[in-house]
Formats: sequence, C-alpha cells, structure tokens
Amino acid sequence: MTALSEYTTLRLGGPARTFLVAGTTDELVAAVTRADAAGEPVLVLGGGSNLVVSDDGFPGTVVLVDSKGVSFEEAGTDDEGEPVVLLRADAGVEWDPLVERVVAEGLSGLEFLSGIPGRVGSTPIQNVGAYGQDVSQTIREVLVHDRRTGERRRMTNAECGFSYRDSVFKGDDRHVVCEVVFALRRSKLSRPVAYAEVARTLGAEAGTRVPLERARETVLGLRRGKGMVLDPADPDTRSAGSFFTNPVVTAEEFAAVRERAAARLGADVQVPGHPDARGNVKLSAAWLIDRAGFTKGYGDGPARISGKHSLALTNPGGATTKDLLELAREVRAGVEEAFGVRLVNEPVMVGVSL
Repeated sequence: MTALSEYTTLRLGGPARTFLVAGTTDELVAAVTRADAAGEPVLVLGGGSNLVVSDDGFPGTVVLVDSKGVSFEEAGTDDEGEPVVLLRADAGVEWDPLVERVVAEGLSGLEFLSGIPGRVGSTPIQNVGAYGQDVSQTIREVLVHDRRTGERRRMTNAECGFSYRDSVFKGDDRHVVCEVVFALRRSKLSRPVAYAEVARTLGAEAGTRVPLERARETVLGLRRGKGMVLDPADPDTRSAGSFFTNPVVTAEEFAAVRERAAARLGADVQVPGHPDARGNVKLSAAWLIDRAGFTKGYGDGPARISGKHSLALTNPGGATTKDLLELAREVRAGVEEAFGVRLVNEPVMVGVSL
C-alpha cells in the first residue's frame, strides 16, 4: 500500500487502501465517480501541503490530482482600463511554478502569493492568501464535479462563498475542484502593496505598486526567512505552513485580550490587531503563540515549532501525526489559558481531529 507520508509536506500519514493518479480532469472525475458508486471513502489529494493525515492512513480511495492544463485568454479591460487575461489552470498544476510563469508573462494578481506550496485545486478551498493578497480577489470561476448530482458545473466567485481562509468547499466534500479560472491584469506592476512587512522590506509606501519580479522576490525572501518555502535540505521547512489561522474577534473580545496581555506582559504591551470592515479585529496567531511561551524551536519531542516561525509546526524527522497533534493541542491550550483565545487549525484533518 502507498504511504501517504510520501505525498504530504509534513511527511506524515499512514497508508491508503487504494491509491490512484488522475492525469486529466476526465480521469479525476471518473476515479471519484467509481469510488462513490462503490461506496468507498474518497480523499482527493493535491500537493499535500495543507493536510494532517492519521497515522492509520486512509481507509478508502486516494486520488492524486496530476492534471497539467494551463491556458490564457484575452478578456477585454477592467474598470481601470487595464487589459484582463483569463488564466485557466487544471487542479493538478503546481502553484508556485504557475505564479512564477504569470509574473514572467507580465500578469498581475498572484505575485504576493509566491512560494506557497501545493497545487491549484486547493487554492479556492482554503481561499489561499498571504501578505495582503488572496485568491478570491482574482478567481473568476471554479469548475467542479458535483458528487451529489454527478454533473460538472462552473461556480462563480460569489457562489464560492469566500471569506478569510474559507469557502463553501472547505469542510464539505460535495464538490471536487477540477479547474480554476483567474482574472489577471496585463501589467508589469503588482497589485497595490497591502501588507506592512512587505512595504517595509520594499521600502515602499502601502498602496503603491512595484515591479512584479520585485514583489515576487521580496515575498520569497520573507517566506524563506520564516521557513515557509519547502527545502528538502532543511527539516525546519517540513510543515503544513501556518498551522493556525489568525483569530478574528469582536471589539469587546479584543479589549479583553489586551487586558489579559497587560496583566501578563506589562501595561505598555501593544497587542497587534487589524480592524476589518465589520468592526471585528484580526489578531496575530504567531504573536499570541510566542507570548504564551511557545517560542521558535519549542518542543523537546519529535514534533516541534519551527525555529524560524512560531506558526509552523514541524516534523524534523521521526515524528508521528500523534506527536504533532499533541504539540498542537498544547499550544492551543496555552494560548487559550493566557489570552482567552481559542486557535483554529488551518490544515485539513484527515482521520484525526484537534
């Protein structure tokens, strides 16, 4: 049997009872349809960069999506008069090489998402985002196989129900993502810089636009410094990326967090918080983890917090999924005790729960 640890960036996960590779959308749909007809559990697997799989493996059919189709189509201009190009990419296309290609083609809209591991099909599920940009800003539509009706259909951006690191696809296996269509601008300049750390590194004002290549290289540099770019030679990058999402709390809850922080860390402590349009506040999970005592490199067992970033839980070698989850639970409980905030995992759990 195929060990799923060979197909996850954490290098964790037991065997799959049945393992298939789908090289085209038709093969993907056929494999899922056959398994559904047989009453088999199905796991659709992309790059494995956002999965935590049980040590017991998966008691059904795992379909590795390896479709490679990519095409471009001119689509008029946007509201600002800039040319629009539709990028159609199959679900099995590797994400970062695609971002590298569109940047080289002079297409703007994905540049701040450089260096993220995984494949195209996972991006709408998580509403993948980083450094002030997420895929919902450019996704035009998603081609899905509806396992309930057996039909393929195109879902609009609105139908995808995007929100922070979420969509109608997350936590619901009704739809199999087959293709994603992105609407990009033909421009040598990035979308406006929206993240303070990126702006500081670039030496640019927030809201300005910078050359695409410069935006990409800046993000890659920042991600490498945090161990968020996969490197086979560096066990500290053997993770699922950010293990916890940044909590979003009400203004009242934020005030309570600040009170707890002041009591714990001193009256002059500044708790990072970013208000949103709804009056809520997005906190920094990394800050909460670090200030709760779980510093970079924390852990004396086989699973550890990355030495480069507090948000990444890593398998330096020899860890099991059980080890990783024990560490994650310890961190979650510590943050909740310190600040009254319960962290939520970002990776998808397969056969396990936090």
